Amino acid sequence: MAAILATAALLVTACAERADAQAQPVADAAPSEGGPYVLNGTQVWTVPDPVSGRDYEVFVSLPASYEAEPQRRYATVYVTDADYSFPILRQIARRVNLDGPVIEEFILVGLSYAKGEGGAASRSRDYTPVPCDPPSSCARVHGGGGAYQAYLKDQVLPFIEGRFRADPEARVLLGHSYGGLLGAQVLFTDPQMFQAYVLGSPSFWFGQRHIMKMEADYARTHTDLPAEVFMYIGAFETPGPTPRHASRYDMVGEMAAMEQALKSHRYPGLNLRSTVLDDEDHLTVAPAGFTRALLAVLPAKP
Repeated sequence: MAAILATAALLVTACAERADAQAQPVADAAPSEGGPYVLNGTQVWTVPDPVSGRDYEVFVSLPASYEAEPQRRYATVYVTDADYSFPILRQIARRVNLDGPVIEEFILVGLSYAKGEGGAASRSRDYTPVPCDPPSSCARVHGGGGAYQAYLKDQVLPFIEGRFRADPEARVLLGHSYGGLLGAQVLFTDPQMFQAYVLGSPSFWFGQRHIMKMEADYARTHTDLPAEVFMYIGAFETPGPTPRHASRYDMVGEMAAMEQALKSHRYPGLNLRSTVLDDEDHLTVAPAGFTRALLAVLPAKP
């Protein structure tokens, strides 16, 4: 009997050891050389759009204090074109606070493109308010901005605020180029969807300046625009003699025209600021513009 009990004990121990070994997370294994670089501390989630049937990815980076302060809710920055903008913004947010808080800690949410599509196809369709006229004048489909805005409101915002401690009263939408145009569209159709809007190098020229019509339509039926708006643009984003100048559109002038129109209405709830960044063009201005934007809309609290 003693021998039988000893054998049984050995079997139980062996099974337990095998189960423990199987339970070890894959992360314990040594990383393979030459593997892909991953931004530590970031997450990728698929958030489907049930209306269009498309699957979109969102990238998430949590602030350094997130685990240590479990009762705290955070401002959230939603940034378009996440494939390039998410890692830039994430690193800017970490770096500017190295010597002490300069900007408020925030949850960063990168809005990426539809799975299986290139960025050009997704952003052309999702970030523009109207189709091209005539449609044959554009190589890609445009005009799905309204549908994408509904997807953000109905799917992305509830997903983020249901899973993370994101403060629904402190949302920021940051977009560059077509992304800035999308931000303006949301501002003039559902301004309370976000509390702050960063319109970076905004493509106000698109659709024969259709966004100016949207601004005028909003002004005719409203006496206030409760939002914080920060606009930036590069000084070279206007026709000029060098290769870095814009070749077709005076985007600097169009941003100035939008600012003048907004200020003319004297909205009591609108906090509007803008900057033209010297020696920057449409491509180089994004990192500097992102930094200025964070300093403007999320300054560290005293």
